[in-house]
Amino acid sequence: MGGKASILIILGFSAIFLVVGQNFNNLSVNSVDNFSKYYGKTVAHNIAVSGANMAASQIFFSNEWSTGFSNVPFSGGMLTTVVEVIDSFQNIKKLTTYSRYTGYNEVYLDTVSVTFQPSKFSRFAYYSAYEPSNIWWTTGDTVWGPMHVQGQLWVNASPVFFGKVTTENGLYTQGYYQTVEVGGHWETEWVKKKGKWVQEAIWVPEYQQVWVSTANPKFYGGYEQGVDLDLPVNGVSNVQTAALAGGRTFSSKDTVYLTFAQDSLRYRFSKNKKDTTVLGATFAPNGVIMANNSVLRVKGKVKGQYTIGVSGTSSKGKVFIDDDLIYNSDPRLNPNSQDLLGMVAQNDIMITDNTANNNNINIHASMYSQEGGFGSENYSTRPPSGSINLLGGIIQSTRRAVGTFSGSYINHGFNKKYRYDDRLMVASPPSFPGTGSFEIVSWYE
Repeated sequence: MGGKASILIILGFSAIFLVVGQNFNNLSVNSVDNFSKYYGKTVAHNIAVSGANMAASQIFFSNEWSTGFSNVPFSGGMLTTVVEVIDSFQNIKKLTTYSRYTGYNEVYLDTVSVTFQPSKFSRFAYYSAYEPSNIWWTTGDTVWGPMHVQGQLWVNASPVFFGKVTTENGLYTQGYYQTVEVGGHWETEWVKKKGKWVQEAIWVPEYQQVWVSTANPKFYGGYEQGVDLDLPVNGVSNVQTAALAGGRTFSSKDTVYLTFAQDSLRYRFSKNKKDTTVLGATFAPNGVIMANNSVLRVKGKVKGQYTIGVSGTSSKGKVFIDDDLIYNSDPRLNPNSQDLLGMVAQNDIMITDNTANNNNINIHASMYSQEGGFGSENYSTRPPSGSINLLGGIIQSTRRAVGTFSGSYINHGFNKKYRYDDRLMVASPPSFPGTGSFEIVSWYE
């Protein structure tokens, strides 16, 4: 009996080990198979991502690039990229990269899609092509969004910049020159010691005048110099074109008075004339309103999305803000607000010197001045007028003054309280001037 039991036990253990061994073998095979699949999928994905990056680089260097790639060998596989315009009016592009990688016993495919839109100057909280040397950024000055100066940024004391700051030619800071030792060299000289002349090595220091900055700007969003970004010469003319293609154009009018009244617009061509009232959505369906060779005077409460522009030379081509110009729904109180305004002027954008503006002014807009700047009319003679409460951004050729000061006190004009409209990072007023490059608005893997 004992012999039979031993045989049964041996057979039982053999069966168990046979099953376990088979399972271990299956696990090993499955592990290799899973690793092979993971590797194949990873390589295919990396090929697609690399192709998307290569195509994006081509678009950034050449806005008109649309050739794409066709069956390009890459990292052991192949990639194909197709570039298409999905919105011809807004010039929105989409590139799609398809990858193919052949593994041990399977073909792996992947796709990456990237959408681009033209980069708009409205994304800047502050842009200036030229900063006069008598206007400094100093303690108390704060910028909340992206900022660029095409030239040097003049800095004194401790201004604060929360967005990324870029300049073409760096910073110019207040400070002083100090003489410092920057090195030296050894020379051999004859010296008399104990009545004898001997040669001795003498250290000869070398000095240099070094600029010591007294400024301490705070760049919390980062700082980069060497960035060249000029204002385009066709910013205003492109708005004119858009106004003709589904917007509204005023021509042969010396002055256009435009008042936003929520859903409606009121306009007239003389100070003492009666307003004509129209529904904004039907008056300018694409939201672009242009006054050619004119002066544009604006105020009111904006509901919807508009860009208003004015062209002209000399005394024309200017915008005057006659009173508060605000959104019907303030995005700081209602994050879902769709109200958005762009102002585009050939020359200056000015706060009118009048009674309505003598006790603060509220402006909600991204303002673009192609050959002038944003400032205050009669800034050096008008009475102290409180604060400019701006929500939006300033893009200008030349920085203008808004007031004069003694220490922290206003002698004439305004204090500045400028806040960035964060929506402008991803949205822009209709047909607002572009930077000439594209930016990525979505990346899908």
